[in-house]
Amino acid sequence: MYCFCNPKVVKSLRDLRSYLDFLEKNNKLVRVKEELSPILEIPAVLRRVMYNKGPAIIFENVKDYRDWRVVGNLFVDLDTLKEALGVKKLEEIGSRLVEFATKPIPIGFFEKVKSVGELTKLSKFVPKKTSKAKFKKNIIDGADNPLDQIPAFKTWPKDGGRYLTYPLVITKDPVKGIYNMGVYRVMLLDGERGVIHWQIHKRGAKAHFDYWKRGEEEIPVAIAIGSDIGTLLTGASPVPYPLDKYLFAGAVRGEGLNLFELENGLLVPANAEIVLEGYVRPYELHEEGPFGDHFGFYDKPTEKYPIFYVERMYHRDNPIYYGSVVGKPPLEDAVIGKAIERIFLPIIKILLPEIVEINLPPHGVFQGLMIVSIRKRYPGQAKKVMMALWGLGQTSLTKIIIVVDETVDPHDINQVIWAVSSYVNPQRDVVIIPNTHTDALDPASTAPSYGSKLGIDATKKFKSENYGKEWPEEVEEDESVLKKVEDVINRIFGVKDDGDKEGVGSR
Repeated sequence: MYCFCNPKVVKSLRDLRSYLDFLEKNNKLVRVKEELSPILEIPAVLRRVMYNKGPAIIFENVKDYRDWRVVGNLFVDLDTLKEALGVKKLEEIGSRLVEFATKPIPIGFFEKVKSVGELTKLSKFVPKKTSKAKFKKNIIDGADNPLDQIPAFKTWPKDGGRYLTYPLVITKDPVKGIYNMGVYRVMLLDGERGVIHWQIHKRGAKAHFDYWKRGEEEIPVAIAIGSDIGTLLTGASPVPYPLDKYLFAGAVRGEGLNLFELENGLLVPANAEIVLEGYVRPYELHEEGPFGDHFGFYDKPTEKYPIFYVERMYHRDNPIYYGSVVGKPPLEDAVIGKAIERIFLPIIKILLPEIVEINLPPHGVFQGLMIVSIRKRYPGQAKKVMMALWGLGQTSLTKIIIVVDETVDPHDINQVIWAVSSYVNPQRDVVIIPNTHTDALDPASTAPSYGSKLGIDATKKFKSENYGKEWPEEVEEDESVLKKVEDVINRIFGVKDDGDKEGVGSR
């Protein structure tokens, strides 16, 4: 049973400003009063802070943007995120959705009554429409070049221009009305146009294709910048279609999100700092990039993506712009990726019950490497898990998958290295899938979104998998001998009878 009654947690989820108050009270926010530019300078500070596992930063004196403030590194660490979201483990969030799919069928009267109560809990996550939004106070027409007024970053020296680096890009399915809200970078062309980098495998690109198929001249699009931390995390989460992103945001937050309807008919988070309302023409594309991305390289060659036309911009008084920065790991996206890994683990386990644990190492750039432990029951099961993961949503973009037994901790790289070294016969246990789709940003791909995949079966092999040979027995200690020599071992390590350690050098 989940409790959403912690007042600190509820307050931190109201909006970006409440979350900043939460960070400051927990000594996780630093205010910078020196004048710095969003062109290279603020991103450079943020990178240095992130590499040193530092706090969130609010820049209060932004060069050339007198009335604006800029924040960065909001995803400070996993412990802060858990406290802000009111959970002890981030896996609880995924379980909120999973539990409704795994309940026994209600047959008797009392079971049916109980199921109504369970559905009532689910209704807590449903978004609500509201006519109140603080960003309504300030409206700038698209003809007045609103994008020039936003302190968007130029993150790296050779970037193609200034970018919105953590925009919540909002679209709606033209037939089913399902909402998507994805973090797709936007390169600013001028004061009223930007290029939205929604890659071919993203839900935004699916909406683009759906409108194009219908022959629509314009796709309604909105961009929200700055929101509560749960909604921001949802934007980056690979929620599979057709699950509505706003419903998922409710599960992350523990309560439904309030939504405000724009003139173009789209609903947007009512707690946003900034909202850009506009459209995309399905047939009109523009060169995008280069951009220094999370692999640590500039994207080359550049590709063409749709142009976003801003019709109007809304913002709160003294608006706060949130910008993230990427580059060689681990930066802020390392925390975001780990949070997503934990949230989606219960969901992946529902689809593949043999999975025990997963690890997407930050230095593997998340899409580059996944390590999976399984309860192995039959020959070939490791390869079955690889194929299944390569057929699932975001994990379909993973380049390398290593499968180990449940006795191996995927988060302990030394254990994984031992398993690969001990259990892998490369001729038998390595799978290469050529000519398949990959992450669009993978610098090693042969063409954009096109490359190959590698699977390594590092599990202990059954006789049928091992050319008819039994696998050798693994060495184990004799427990009776260990017990007999326990006092000697304790004396060597300086452990007293009461369990305290003196240290070898003290004897």
